[in-house]
Amino acid sequence: MSPTLAFLQEKARALGPFYICASVVSLFLVWALVSHFTSPLRRFPGPFWAKWTNLWRMYQLYKQDYQFTIEKLHKKYGPVVQIGPNTLDLDYPELIKTLYGTDGKYKKTEFYHNSSAIVDGKITYHLFSQTDQAEHARMKRPVVKYYSMSNVLSLEGRVDEVLQDFCGHLEKRFIKGGKDCNLGEWIAFYAWDFISSATFSKRFGYMESAYDHDGTIHIADLVADYLGMVGQMPFLDYLLDKNPIKRIGPPNLQNVTRISFGKMVDRLKQQAAGLLDEKPVEERDFLDHFVEAKVKNPDVVDEKLILGYLQVNMLAGADTTAITLRALFHFLMTNPAALRRLEDEVLAAGFDRAGVVPYSAARTLPFLDGAVREAMRLHPGVGMLLERYVPEGGLSLPAGGGFVPAGTGVGINPYVMGRNRSVWGADADEFRPERWLAREGEPEADYQQRLRRMNAADLTFGGGSRICIGRNVATLEIYKVAATLVNRYRILPPAVPSKFVIVSSWFPRQTGLTCRLEKRE
Repeated sequence: MSPTLAFLQEKARALGPFYICASVVSLFLVWALVSHFTSPLRRFPGPFWAKWTNLWRMYQLYKQDYQFTIEKLHKKYGPVVQIGPNTLDLDYPELIKTLYGTDGKYKKTEFYHNSSAIVDGKITYHLFSQTDQAEHARMKRPVVKYYSMSNVLSLEGRVDEVLQDFCGHLEKRFIKGGKDCNLGEWIAFYAWDFISSATFSKRFGYMESAYDHDGTIHIADLVADYLGMVGQMPFLDYLLDKNPIKRIGPPNLQNVTRISFGKMVDRLKQQAAGLLDEKPVEERDFLDHFVEAKVKNPDVVDEKLILGYLQVNMLAGADTTAITLRALFHFLMTNPAALRRLEDEVLAAGFDRAGVVPYSAARTLPFLDGAVREAMRLHPGVGMLLERYVPEGGLSLPAGGGFVPAGTGVGINPYVMGRNRSVWGADADEFRPERWLAREGEPEADYQQRLRRMNAADLTFGGGSRICIGRNVATLEIYKVAATLVNRYRILPPAVPSKFVIVSSWFPRQTGLTCRLEKRE
């Protein structure tokens, strides 16, 4: 072989890997360009990188800036923003009933699958993570009656007990010594202690220990962050949480699972012995109800599904309630006139200062109702779009906004909708509880029409057939806690101010809600 030919062969071998890599990159670029320029979503506005990859959305969550970024994009581009290669974020109030209707035509995307769990080596879905409409209805039917307001009111005695202890801790630990109170942290302690009491009659004990002693609250925050981030690229969940070789993450709620499983086993034994039938209604917890559902619906409810019910209660029942209560007191503390008006209303009602305000009475206070609704509007418990797939036939956007083909991921963000000026007016960014009340001289018909428009745009608990099953539990707590704290205490600025921070995630939690509390005479 000639030296020249040998040299060329050597060069070919050396450049082989380079050509292979260059070919792969070239094919990827060609595929990306063809996909982009043939995409039916190309005409919709949005950030450059969001049109090419879902990594853009994941990065916003990594920065914990997601909901604020989306709000800015809607102000820049209008009611339609492309936030992923196959995802549109919409801000049309008139589409709420379409996307989140009771007919279930718009199915949940794979975003929700990530909150499922591995049980006996198999992925198991619960009420939140199940995307199949028929299966979701089958799972929900045996237990939905236990979440009706008439049944939830049987829990009021438990709320009173935990709330009395909550107030006792505030008085003993902060009021007597005149210390600043991290009210936001203590609201979380209360919320977790209550939901565990309501679910399986065992408190986690965070108020008693005065800290997150087993790390469950912190881990729940990490789980919500994981759901938000990995939900942007759901296939990653199979490499991380659902990895069949070695599970990588996220941290799981082992303490909650251990307590839930142990309580379920004990309760099933009690049921088999006929002991549960003797329990008065007001002493029954959700686990009692779930066991009863298993007895009445053995073809649907098994031990795995009961654990799924318990998991949904724990994950969604504490954090979202705490988020709403923190938002309410933050807005009241930063709007002194609103706080004074609420104090006047609550004190005029003449509630017992040493007791807990009954839900039936708290619910009739119009300004309190307006304040709660405003807090949920401006800071809903979910800070991301509620994703759905466009069904066969596609979706025509209002006012000639364009056509969205079937299979596209679409959704409305409750945080963005809560600031839609066509619904809430030019002062949509302001905390104004009186917007929910009748205006002076306003005809009743006009007020009712305005109220219907605002209610129709309320996505605090979702909507349609997938509306939050625990909304009545949250409502019971929020009104009672708010009325009781305002009735008992003066809420004053802290001696040492702290920065109130919103952590933008699936559940947009807050830190830094501190105050001083003074007991009313």
